[in-house]
Amino acid sequence: MSAEERRKDRNQGQEQEQERERGRGRERGQRQEPKPEPKGERPREYPEPEVVRLTEELEGRPQGEALARLRELPAELAVEVLEHMDPEDASALLARLRKGEAADFVEEMWPDKAVDVLEELPPSVREEVLSRVEPAEARVIRELIAYPHDTAGGLMSPDVVALPEDLTVEEAIERLRQMADEAETLYYAYVVDEDRQLRGVLSMRDLILSPPKTPIREILRRDVVTVPVDADAEEVARIFDRYHFLALPVVDAEGRLLGIVTFDDVIDAIREEETEDMQRLVGVAPEDKALDPWHESLRRRLPWLLINLVTAFAAAAVVALFEGTIAKVTALAVLMPIIAGQGGNAGSQTVTVVVRGIALGEVRPGEGWRIVLKEGLLGAIHGLIIGAIVALIAYLWQGDPMLGAVVALAMIFNLIMAGVFGALIPLGLRFLGADPALASTIFLTTVTDICGFFFLLGLGTLLLS
Repeated sequence: MSAEERRKDRNQGQEQEQERERGRGRERGQRQEPKPEPKGERPREYPEPEVVRLTEELEGRPQGEALARLRELPAELAVEVLEHMDPEDASALLARLRKGEAADFVEEMWPDKAVDVLEELPPSVREEVLSRVEPAEARVIRELIAYPHDTAGGLMSPDVVALPEDLTVEEAIERLRQMADEAETLYYAYVVDEDRQLRGVLSMRDLILSPPKTPIREILRRDVVTVPVDADAEEVARIFDRYHFLALPVVDAEGRLLGIVTFDDVIDAIREEETEDMQRLVGVAPEDKALDPWHESLRRRLPWLLINLVTAFAAAAVVALFEGTIAKVTALAVLMPIIAGQGGNAGSQTVTVVVRGIALGEVRPGEGWRIVLKEGLLGAIHGLIIGAIVALIAYLWQGDPMLGAVVALAMIFNLIMAGVFGALIPLGLRFLGADPALASTIFLTTVTDICGFFFLLGLGTLLLS
């Protein structure tokens, strides 16, 4: 029998099986949930350590050598390596392939992994590749790309195990066997109605231990923890942290099952989010990488450095107001960086704690005033302790108790301002709808420098001149 004849026989057998399923559904008085078109079998015959080793090997090579090595690998192994690679590195390799060859790789990747890679490509190249992908697969990928990448929709995989609620345990287990190669994971089996609305979840333990003829609607768990498709990635991470699930179903506003988010996808997203927050705190663009071309890094970093230059001139203008005082009491010039530096360090501590609290959902709307009061109080206490130490050193150095009093008061006032503004800046950015980590330390340093110089030199003018 030829391959064409075998394919026709297999298709005919599948059609007959689907017809029998529809007949059973009609006998129960319900419409049978149509079985989704399979993505195709994905052999998983390569051990994870080998895939990881090859991934690290390719990421450590120049692109030309990495591309040649990728082409040497068996097709299934090459796809798995691309899925494990950093999306930016994987997209760089895809961009160097012929468009038809790149489309072949994309078709074999899980949709959510393909989206991560394709999002790194220029839109024109992405569309050119997708135009060569099988239409049904390309449609799924385009739908996923439409979701913001930092939401549940952007993280989810549409390859989810969904069973109609009118099956028996025996039929459900058989269906799971048939779908094993079509789903990215088989942590849970979700039960949907004829409109694909989520009705419950089945545990594998209940399926295995229940009698074969038991309807699954009698053993499914209806109190399902779900994730809205537009939920922020950080909110999804908090749900995982609260319930310790391996996967969560993603639903739309009507409760229809769209896909699943797995814990490893969330870990990757949060790691990326934390890196971006760390970079934004100091005015570095999230996409800036250590090995990027120098002109790209220049374009991303220079604007924030120019902003920092303007704020430095603002602090210098404050110093210029007290030139006469500095000329009379030169010790103040020595103490200026101590006051400003302590304020910057204390404020950075506050910014870091507040940004982390916002990211983890610990700071709810309406609670900002409590944080501001707490950080202001901490600033006063820190100022008293550190101010006393600096005042003693200044007195022993110059033998002037009034100089010690000026330094102590300036330290107290500046650390109070550091605590208050260290909380207000990220809270204010969140209130305005901006990222709380957006260059917070640059703005904070401006406040602590200006206030530190003003308090020290202003009090020096009043009490020493």
